[in-house]
Amino acid sequence: MKKIRFLVMLLAAAMIFAFPLAGCSKQSESEEPAEAETETEAETTEEEGSVIDYMVLVNQSNQLPDGWEEALETTTVTNSVGDEVYVEKKAYEAYCQLKEAVEKDLEGYEKGEVKFELDSAYRSVAAQQKIVDEFTEKYGEDYVRKYVAVPGYSEHHTGLALDLYFTIDGKDVYENEDLVQYPDIWEAVHARLPEFGFILRFPESGEAITGYAYEPWHIRYLDSPEIAKEITDKGVTLEEYLGK
Repeated sequence: MKKIRFLVMLLAAAMIFAFPLAGCSKQSESEEPAEAETETEAETTEEEGSVIDYMVLVNQSNQLPDGWEEALETTTVTNSVGDEVYVEKKAYEAYCQLKEAVEKDLEGYEKGEVKFELDSAYRSVAAQQKIVDEFTEKYGEDYVRKYVAVPGYSEHHTGLALDLYFTIDGKDVYENEDLVQYPDIWEAVHARLPEFGFILRFPESGEAITGYAYEPWHIRYLDSPEIAKEITDKGVTLEEYLGK
């Protein structure tokens, strides 16, 4: 959720040694959210079969697979409000292509130039636990049960879930209540998602299945334009597609 963005980024920054980069014009070298692998270790992992499964289902009933954080390779970016965001490497590359395509589609937008930014992506299990602890003390257990994912069960742990926001003529639009005021912009984003291997993770019709309300900004990378298109064309959730 965007209201915990600042706390999450502080926690992540304290846990991960990274070199920030702004925008999609260039990329930093891959970063490890947990312990860094040497080049030889990384090659061995790839040969033996990485734990990273781009079709992984992490939700309120399915926990992050063991060893995921240790195997995850991320790219670090700095967004327009100065937050560092950590994204799974291939998901970031696909996001940059999506960003370029949608921004081109929105050229001539009547309210000004639209540029997309990453609000959040990877969030460690440890950081999620600290959020639970902080919010339990501040708001109480009932609030936490309703609004904060249980550590280990947040899709953001995968690094494949991206929360977007945008700027219009250089003005940041990133609060949830402001973002929903631009359905035409989100329509342009959603139309392009499958082409780059993304789906809208929490569609309007899927709350009873996903457990989450509609979030036009929350997209999920699958590393397969074909599967992403099939899911989108069928109008189903990831849970339904996977039969879970």
